[in-house]
Amino acid sequence: MKVTIEGLPFEMRQGQTIMEAAEAIGLMGSGVKDRPIAARIGGEIFNLAYTPLYEASVSLLRYGDEGGSRVYERTLQFVLIMCVRKLFADARVFVKYSLGDGLYMTIEKEPEFSPEDMLLLKEEMRSVIKRDLKLVRKRMSISDALSFFEKDGQLDKAALLKWRRFSYFDVYRCPEYSEYIDYYYGETAPSTGFVPVFDLHYLTGGLVMMRPDKADPEKAAEYVPSPKMAEVFRRSDSWGRLMTCSTANELNTRVENGSVRELIRVNEALHEKMFAKTADAIIQRGAKAVMIAGPSSSGKTTSANRIATQLRAEGLDPLMISLDNYYCDRQFCPRDEDGELDFEHIEALDIKRFNHDLKLLMAGEEVETPIFDFITQKPKEHGNVMRCGKDQLLIIEGIHGLNPRMLGEDIDMDKVFRVYVSALTTINLDDHNRVRTTDLRLLRRLVRDHETRGASMERTLSMWPSVRRGEAKWIFTYQEQADMILNTILHYEPAIMKRHIYPLLLTVPKESEYYYMARSIVKYLNYFLEADVEDEIPPTSVLREFIGGNTFYI
Repeated sequence: MKVTIEGLPFEMRQGQTIMEAAEAIGLMGSGVKDRPIAARIGGEIFNLAYTPLYEASVSLLRYGDEGGSRVYERTLQFVLIMCVRKLFADARVFVKYSLGDGLYMTIEKEPEFSPEDMLLLKEEMRSVIKRDLKLVRKRMSISDALSFFEKDGQLDKAALLKWRRFSYFDVYRCPEYSEYIDYYYGETAPSTGFVPVFDLHYLTGGLVMMRPDKADPEKAAEYVPSPKMAEVFRRSDSWGRLMTCSTANELNTRVENGSVRELIRVNEALHEKMFAKTADAIIQRGAKAVMIAGPSSSGKTTSANRIATQLRAEGLDPLMISLDNYYCDRQFCPRDEDGELDFEHIEALDIKRFNHDLKLLMAGEEVETPIFDFITQKPKEHGNVMRCGKDQLLIIEGIHGLNPRMLGEDIDMDKVFRVYVSALTTINLDDHNRVRTTDLRLLRRLVRDHETRGASMERTLSMWPSVRRGEAKWIFTYQEQADMILNTILHYEPAIMKRHIYPLLLTVPKESEYYYMARSIVKYLNYFLEADVEDEIPPTSVLREFIGGNTFYI
């Protein structure tokens, strides 16, 4: 059978795997950077041990590719949990969330997980990786999987499986090492030897599993403490426990028994307290300008308006400014490496004019701020004339709000309050399968762009890699410099968003290069029930920014 691998023709013999074919051509490379870890055929990602069933064009995925990096993390996580179970009887691993270039996990055991335990675990992982043991994918019936996980004590997975719509279940195991099996909604590498670069950093009761460095994948990324971000995650974890909504199973149970309405009320009340606390901190600072930043689809605009509402309740009258109005004429916009206009670049904004306007406004002088016309792609001839009075302050919202370049040397930093807004997922499928923050923000953007701009799924998916590159370069770098970090995620969110987007994601064809992105979202949405309770969602909810009905825009 004829296939092409990385554009090179190859005649595959019966039963030959993609990895065997790539080796024959000389494409397997060496080292994390050059060695393929998975393959893509059409819009689907496959294990390198897969044998194509028809003539196809095969692309090899490496760590530098989005799909490849996920396979690497998944495989490394499997090795870690497998080794924990081998070393520490009855230990339980909880995969929490990303911290910088690492993945934070807690490990419950008696006695408490210690630095010495971590060193023992690291040594065992290195041994398992060096042995290059095969990872085998196995299909089980739902009933057999339920039986196994219940007997194995993985009750979280047993609970999750009860909501699965399909009759089968694919699991992974390493038969040469242990009887342990696990599930991840995505492929692993074909063997443990594909994940040689990693490190572990101890935190009380757990660790951070460090992935390869993005700039130099042949070494592990360095752990950089993110105390503010970690605290926000811990607070959101406590919210999940408070509302009995930390996993897909708990959310589905609340949808099924009708208590999702109470969940919405409590979740929205917690958000209201969060915005009120932020307003109190702004007043206490005596701030004259509030800079609000965050990545795409984090809910910046609604957050800015809700903070403004809380400030008004305290007798202040904030003025709202969007950094989007400071976009340059498109002819002056920088371009990315592909020659496309780079709207995420800070130089896409007229920084000099913003610095000038902010200085005058904070001094109480009158300024004509620009209005950007997104139809003509240039600033309008006339802008908004405004003055910041004695009892007023400015709320400035935009993705570059925390970048130091947005604040000129003459600005009194004691009069500036910086807020970082993001949607930081803390509801997981089960103990080992987290719902990625990135995926949920993409889900929000897909819904918003379709509802408000008529954009197709493929159109929005095609822009996402560029958005992600811009975030990594221009936004995440400054998140720890914020005075306040707000998590705008709503624990009930997946049950609402599924109603809006699930059927549309299914329209992305298999041959589309964006099919695998759509499929990854579909796979985790399969575990959530839909909730037809949108009448319960307040008109000022962050979620309304994406599904519609937000009264701030009337």
